[in-house]
Amino acid sequence: MSRIGRLPITVPAGVEVKVDGSVVSVKGSKGELNHTVASPIEVSLDADTLTVARPNDERASRSLHGLTRTLISNMIEGVTKGYEKKLEIVGTGYRVQAKGSDLEFALGYSHPVNVSAPDGITFAVETPTKLSVSGINKQQVGEVAANIRKLRKPDPYKGKGIRYAGEVIRRKVGKAGK
Repeated sequence: MSRIGRLPITVPAGVEVKVDGSVVSVKGSKGELNHTVASPIEVSLDADTLTVARPNDERASRSLHGLTRTLISNMIEGVTKGYEKKLEIVGTGYRVQAKGSDLEFALGYSHPVNVSAPDGITFAVETPTKLSVSGINKQQVGEVAANIRKLRKPDPYKGKGIRYAGEVIRRKVGKAGK
């Protein structure tokens, strides 16, 4: 058995979970998420405990077992606490400002770069060089944060660009250092 997949998921108070065939719906204080479970995996709900089981030990079933359990666990955490990614902007003249629910970046290009918030994602600008991306879907929060970071990746020579909070950029020496 998978060490992760066999662990039961406890459903906290205030979270409503429905298992309808292969669709798992999780509803909490922050919103509602749905997930369609892959065919060989079975999810069962007993009182306040979710259990993920696999029918056999085939390679595909084993790989989906732990994945399904983790995805459902992330959905439960998302509707209770939510997810947040913090980003920092480093560089002279690089900044961000909020324009309603969207963001406008000045990243050294000849034009400002606009990023609109998809459904379920909210942006918060703490300072002109710090922002956060938050939402209930872990995958969506990570993807939006990665797309914002991709606008101007951190430069290995000067360290300028958009990086995750706490991310360490390995610096290269450059031309002068032999």
